[in-house]
Amino acid sequence: MNINNSAAFNDLAMPTLQTKGIDTETLTKSTSSTHADFSQMFKQAIDNVNGLQQNTSDLRTSFEMGDKDVSLGEVMIAANKSSLAFDATVQVRNKMVEAYKEVMSMPV
Repeated sequence: MNINNSAAFNDLAMPTLQTKGIDTETLTKSTSSTHADFSQMFKQAIDNVNGLQQNTSDLRTSFEMGDKDVSLGEVMIAANKSSLAFDATVQVRNKMVEAYKEVMSMPV
């Protein structure tokens, strides 16, 4: 089920806001730009986690191949950073799914 939030918001709230003299065109632009900013920010966060995991994998491979420039400490720190970032991303995903389920269970 795909719901366009801005369209639903426009259908429900715009007549009421127009009667109160609020500029609905500006409001519509701000809600769509906020949506784009959040999705862009979320994509950057996921890309950052992916980059950390790839960096960890590269460091681990270099250390296993005997590269003298890579120490075990560097590998462990990189592994912990990527693990922590991944765990935080999973928690954000869980909260988003929980919020989605809560909104979908609300009576209309």
